[in-house]
Amino acid sequence: MKKSLAALLFFLATTACLNAQEVKNHNFEVAKNLDVFNNIYKGLDLMYVDTLNPQEVIGNGIKAMLNSLDPYTEYYPEEKTKDLKLMITGKYAGIGSIIRWHQRLKATVIDQPYKGMPADLAGLKKGDIILSIDNLDMRGKDTKYVSEHLRGTAGTSFVLKVKRPSTGKTLKLKITRQNIKEADIPYYGMIGDNTGYINFRSYTDGCARNVRKAFIDLKNKGAKNLVFDLRENGGGSVQEAVDIINLWVPKETLIIKQKGKLPQANHDYMTRLEPVDTLMPIVVLVSGMTASSSEITCGALQDLDRAIILGTRTYGKGLVQATIDMPYNGSLKLTTGKYFIPSGRCIQAVNYKHSGGGYKESIPDSLTRVFYTKNRREVRDGGGIKPDVEVKPDTLPNIAFYIDRLDSMEVMFDYVADYVAKHDSIAPPKEFRLSDADFEDFKQRVVSSGFNYDPESDKALDQLEKLARFEGYYQDAKEEFEALRKKLKHNVARDIEKEKATLKEMIEQDIVAAYYYEAGAIENIMYHDKQLKEAVRLLENEEEYKSVLEKVAKSEQ
Repeated sequence: MKKSLAALLFFLATTACLNAQEVKNHNFEVAKNLDVFNNIYKGLDLMYVDTLNPQEVIGNGIKAMLNSLDPYTEYYPEEKTKDLKLMITGKYAGIGSIIRWHQRLKATVIDQPYKGMPADLAGLKKGDIILSIDNLDMRGKDTKYVSEHLRGTAGTSFVLKVKRPSTGKTLKLKITRQNIKEADIPYYGMIGDNTGYINFRSYTDGCARNVRKAFIDLKNKGAKNLVFDLRENGGGSVQEAVDIINLWVPKETLIIKQKGKLPQANHDYMTRLEPVDTLMPIVVLVSGMTASSSEITCGALQDLDRAIILGTRTYGKGLVQATIDMPYNGSLKLTTGKYFIPSGRCIQAVNYKHSGGGYKESIPDSLTRVFYTKNRREVRDGGGIKPDVEVKPDTLPNIAFYIDRLDSMEVMFDYVADYVAKHDSIAPPKEFRLSDADFEDFKQRVVSSGFNYDPESDKALDQLEKLARFEGYYQDAKEEFEALRKKLKHNVARDIEKEKATLKEMIEQDIVAAYYYEAGAIENIMYHDKQLKEAVRLLENEEEYKSVLEKVAKSEQ
């Protein structure tokens, strides 16, 4: 007994000495490298051939250091702290409008004013070209530069000069900036008689109250089911996520265990209030851009078997950030820990390695571990949230992608702006449809603009031809290659007509947004949404809905 006790004491003493030595070595390495960095800069500042800009040179050093960690650890100097505030609160002071760069005009233009905001109240329209702000020339300036001058202190006014292409007139407008908060719920409403729908965009301060109000309103309108749309939601406040989950799960339910290096980084998040409804069937829509707090929401609801998750695998962000104040009014946002949802899993998809300059390593599915939901369904850690029901969205045809995103002539944007200028009003969002004559007009505009694009089939044929030449088969197959190239040669008018249905939906959505804002655009496109349709179908089939949530683990069958 005495020997065992002595051995234990010796082991503990040895371990304590080793730990103390490791701490001492670590502290020495920190002091040494900071001293080296300081002296390198002093030497450069004294002897380098050109005068150094300390903000740029040392700033690049800070960026390189943080880049070796993970993409969420960032330093915000004083002049950038407003970007951090916008990220956290969703609030800023400005005119309340989306602006964009117009490639052909080489100018920044108004894209979409927000309803009831200064840009909207001043009468700005889609396509208006921003010429100057308080006589400061904005022609040729990119959106970042223009945005910085449109934003400012709430209550301040400025004179905005714009040119309206549809009339050729130059307008001078006095606009007063006000606090703008981007909508966390751009749209909610009923789909049919029984299903409520909430499109939820971001986890900013107070958003849980807004979701609660929307949900109760839908229940009062007769909703017996709910579709909660988290596609493209990049997350935000963890506490807001917990409070939203609390709407549908009992009080004092563990939602997250947060773990970090320091004790103060460890925290258990429990639901705090009585729920609104613990029985209503729910389908949560997710995508590859569903991240962070959105994954906490859908992951916890999945682990608790409270909702069916439908769509495609989520982003996979299981890291937690905190902000700390830095000297000279700067801020550091840094990763302080990982979070674990009710089943005990962390859904972080990437390991960030800090040795060798920093690199990332995706966690393969083969190395993920099995966890179990409340009903003993199998779920896995790593790689985001895998949906219970996988439904991939319709893919965007190649020509539609080029017209919408890569067309340097901005034909679609200009067509919509001209359409809006010619029509004082349109049908309600659910009913609006572009006529065949209007679509034909659009098609002729695209063709006459000289629009061109790279068909993927043509690229693939080029690669195949190179390979055939390399391997010596080309001469024997030359006639077939030439015949195939003739058949694959694209005809823009024909290709537009082939993808008419998709292109019409895209144009209709943009036109509706100009009259009924973002809410109208969402309402218009809902009826073409394959994932949403499947969610509604599943909710209307009670037995199928229950069967998804009641599946037991394969090992227990």
